[in-house]
Amino acid sequence: MSNVDDPDTVPGELEARAPRGLNAAAWNRVAAAGARLAQWPWWAQVVGLYLIARLVSACIFMAAALHQGVNPWFPAKPDYWNFINIWDARWYGEALQHGYPAILPTDAAGNVQENAWAFYPLFPVLGRVVSGLTGTGPAWSLTAIAMACGLGAALVVYRIFRRKVTHRTALWGTVFFATFPVAPVLQVPYAESLNLLLLGAALLLVMQRRYLWAMPVVLTMCLSRPTGVPFAAMTGLLFLYRLWQRYPAERPRGARQTHSDAGPGGAGAGLAGAAAPGAPAHSNLQLWSLAGLTAVSGIGALLWPAIAGAVTGDIEAYTKTETVWRGHDLVPFKPWFDTGILLFGPTLGVLAPLVFVAAFTLLMMSRPVAALGTELRLWCSCYMGYLLVFLHPQTSTFRMLLPLFPLALSAALVSRSRAYRGTLVIMFVLLQMVWIVWLWAWAPLPGGGDYPP
Repeated sequence: MSNVDDPDTVPGELEARAPRGLNAAAWNRVAAAGARLAQWPWWAQVVGLYLIARLVSACIFMAAALHQGVNPWFPAKPDYWNFINIWDARWYGEALQHGYPAILPTDAAGNVQENAWAFYPLFPVLGRVVSGLTGTGPAWSLTAIAMACGLGAALVVYRIFRRKVTHRTALWGTVFFATFPVAPVLQVPYAESLNLLLLGAALLLVMQRRYLWAMPVVLTMCLSRPTGVPFAAMTGLLFLYRLWQRYPAERPRGARQTHSDAGPGGAGAGLAGAAAPGAPAHSNLQLWSLAGLTAVSGIGALLWPAIAGAVTGDIEAYTKTETVWRGHDLVPFKPWFDTGILLFGPTLGVLAPLVFVAAFTLLMMSRPVAALGTELRLWCSCYMGYLLVFLHPQTSTFRMLLPLFPLALSAALVSRSRAYRGTLVIMFVLLQMVWIVWLWAWAPLPGGGDYPP
């Protein structure tokens, strides 16, 4: 992919030429505002666009709240703050106020019941600190942390994208991240925004080959949400790949080429993430630092389940709690086939997961995704593999796709057309309405309960 400035228009760089007709005055005002925005530093542009995206999501939340009926948490037609503090937000508030149970709650048959151990501790611990410093309640403190971390995540996402493409395309990719259909979760008291901030920081450090600096970030990330396993897989595969590059004696002569990530503003050297000739290879110190990061990531992935087991005296405390919500024990891969059969029948249902894997593989081989480079492509592949192995597909799956945020840059690389990019943003916002009204707002199902967001 070429690293030249693309001639497209970024949000805030609208043409000064106004269309004819009644909309000319409004267009001129938008164009003038966009021209002023384009003069801001990059971080101010990201902050401004992200806050606009969150304001749009807030308006959708408030409109949906007006139609919220009777529910398990509050009276009908709640205000904005009550409306966003439902679902898992209540569990994080429980962990903040009361901590985690020393004895797993069970029913009369001895089956583990829903409890706070399914929710990682970093978010409620930070909420407790903020509440103690400010004197505010759990809802406000957790919401403030989520908002601040979401903004930080957007800044880190831009810096990641900027290493691969020009400012304009990186900004468009960040806009896609901020307006993604499930992006409203970044402003509610969920741990997604905190996890994305730490995940983005860890990925950026890996791309910069600052593996020792990434270690504490990854350990912290592993206490925010369960992303340690795919991150360890990504760094392990990356280590093997770099080792293969470092010692090329056994490879064909034409394959002996070192690798380097593009520097700031670079688009990468080739769509497959290969390096430019003569680029510096990993030193021995960097290689073993990467191996150390892999080990730290693996330890971090096991940290929270180990803590849960130590406190409760049940080594399976975390997995038993986590599987309560799915209603059966964890069996790798099986839930995808079960869901496929439920949705498409006994024949097509068995084929559906295989078709999905094939489609995702083709996506990862496409030109826009190949432009992401080795680290980001490995992360997306390992995270999706993790979901295929451990996830029970359901309505919450949409929210769990957010760590695939590097694909937002690929979406921006599909076309430089302003019409395409603007239409995609509009489509994302419309799908936010669907997500909030269908999944966030509570409406009882015929059998009781509701689909979780």
